[in-house]
Amino acid sequence: MNTDSTAHRGAGPEPHPVAGSRPTTGGPVRRTLLRTALTGAAAVGAGLGAARPATAATPGRGTPARPVTPGEALRELAAGNRRWRAFRERHPHEDPALRRTLATGQHPFAVVLGCIDSRVPPELVFDQGLGDLMTVRTAGEVLDEAVLGSVAFGVLELAIPLVVVLGHQSCGAVRAAVEAAESGQHLPAHMQYLVDRISPAIDHGEEGDARIDATVSANVRLVRSQLAAEPELAARVETGKLAIVGARYELTTQAVHRVA
Repeated sequence: MNTDSTAHRGAGPEPHPVAGSRPTTGGPVRRTLLRTALTGAAAVGAGLGAARPATAATPGRGTPARPVTPGEALRELAAGNRRWRAFRERHPHEDPALRRTLATGQHPFAVVLGCIDSRVPPELVFDQGLGDLMTVRTAGEVLDEAVLGSVAFGVLELAIPLVVVLGHQSCGAVRAAVEAAESGQHLPAHMQYLVDRISPAIDHGEEGDARIDATVSANVRLVRSQLAAEPELAARVETGKLAIVGARYELTTQAVHRVA
């Protein structure tokens, strides 16, 4: 990814994480049941050697080597995005042998929390294949307990070293939040929930389309800060085992760049 942190940066300070208590895990028995339900009989892991949890499996023969540090994972995503922009996609890790290997375990190297927008599928814009990315997608990258649990599962159970919060140019959910805030309109059918979660990120220093664009980046920073405030994730960041980064995808150039 382009590490230019100044492009499309929203005005004003980064919003504070949304406060709120998190439910407890329910103890060892519940954690064991959760692992069994989500992984099935086969053990899973991220191939991080001594850093991986006891439930993780070492990648088997024929499994591609995975990035094992946050920096390696970032470089792999950046290389994939360069291939995507140059129309030189490899569409890696789709062969029959790998598909058979993946039936017994997975070893993704990054969690990507992105928008549901049909123009921004993470596996395509990063030119990755089966078993490479664990993707979670909600309108406007909005967090709820299910999303937080999904990200935490990837990091804590599979020892994934990188979480990317991926916003994008011309985000419809962000536009809806900005327009609803300006008009006072209440959106129907649960969409108001999305608006309420994005609203704290609205950039009031801009107007019109510039406000929407600035809010896209501000919303990425907000979601990233919320994830980074989770104690279990923060502990892994502190030890260097995890990086949580914000980024955005530009529809006009197909480039992904960091959002500081």
